[in-house]
Amino acid sequence: MISHSPDETQQLGKNIGELATPGDIYLLAGSLGAGKTCLTQGIAWGLGIKEYTLSPSFVLIRELHGRLPLYHIDLYRLDRLEEIADLGLDDYFHSSGVCTVEWAEKALNLLPPEHLLIEISYLGDTKRHFQVKSSSQHYLEMINKLKPLVPADQKSGSS
Repeated sequence: MISHSPDETQQLGKNIGELATPGDIYLLAGSLGAGKTCLTQGIAWGLGIKEYTLSPSFVLIRELHGRLPLYHIDLYRLDRLEEIADLGLDDYFHSSGVCTVEWAEKALNLLPPEHLLIEISYLGDTKRHFQVKSSSQHYLEMINKLKPLVPADQKSGSS
């Protein structure tokens, strides 16, 4: 999928949040400023969360409440797998909430095997490419529900 602006990125996130179910895990990967937090803002809005979603870079985890709890996890400041393993993230991953993990590429082998991986890359000033990868039938069904919600000018090759 292609986003031409932060608003479109947030709308994609909102669509994901509206489809979210308890226990969903969204792994977000991409370089600094790619749009991971912007996407998470949209996910929060799709979950009915009214407060503005800030990057949790300095606190590592922010808990927000809406239709489902959102656990917004950011691994940016962590450099060693041991640091990430010591966070005790399993409690969040095995809850009835929704988890978004920014900088997930730092710890893919420590994160749950069932997840939706969203890789974000720059295509220009405000243009982004989202490659969405399913690890299970549940997330494949979610992707199939998302496709009709994405305007034709935002679709790229197979997702």
